[in-house]
Amino acid sequence: MAGRTKSGAEERKTARKNDPERTKENILEVATEEFATHGLSGARVDAIAERTRTSKRMIYYYFGGKEGLYHAVLEKAYADIRTAEAALHLEDLAPEEAMRRLAEFTFDYDEAHPDFIRLVSIENIHRAEHLAHTASIRSTNLGIVQTIAAILERGQAAGVFRAGIDPIDLHMLISAFCFFRVSNRHTFGTIFRRDLSEPGLRETHRRMIGDAVIRLLRGEAEAPAKAATPARARRSAGSSGRNPG
Repeated sequence: MAGRTKSGAEERKTARKNDPERTKENILEVATEEFATHGLSGARVDAIAERTRTSKRMIYYYFGGKEGLYHAVLEKAYADIRTAEAALHLEDLAPEEAMRRLAEFTFDYDEAHPDFIRLVSIENIHRAEHLAHTASIRSTNLGIVQTIAAILERGQAAGVFRAGIDPIDLHMLISAFCFFRVSNRHTFGTIFRRDLSEPGLRETHRRMIGDAVIRLLRGEAEAPAKAATPARARRSAGSSGRNPG
């Protein structure tokens, strides 16, 4: 006599029993898509349960509720990018190469993980009220600032980077450009009629952010500003016969 086929509920129960960690990973993966698409208020735990190897009851057991699951999704999202950054082994590269590599990596990561960008945008809508209660995210993100600080220190010691660059400011500069291309892709593209996903433009922007960071660190970005002194501007205006105002 053929054995009885397991029902979907029995299969999920077996999966939970045999590999609870895999089940939790599956929940987080599906929940990331759900929260990124519908936000915290619009996401439904029922919908997440239907797409995973578990039940709504077990999701509550693992994560304590919808907000607990959202917190876990945020923690994983930040941990994933920080883990990927650590795998770059930037300490083994020369300072300029290391900083350009970090900028280009951030660009590529954001392009490949739009759900991460949406989650961060959603949390900003909530004024980071959930991040404020998740201490692990703050500690997780200290690593990238320490990495940037170490690269800056090596670059200054080698005489290739100027002093006075704050590592958090530099992190924000890199993040801002890379984040904006994804978060504002549709609005920016519609207004200026540019397809930011076009490979040629994408590569131009990838190279541009790396160049901008290196020029800033070398001090080259200040050269035009130094040339345009008030006295020189007055002389230029006088020679042209026009009032600069």
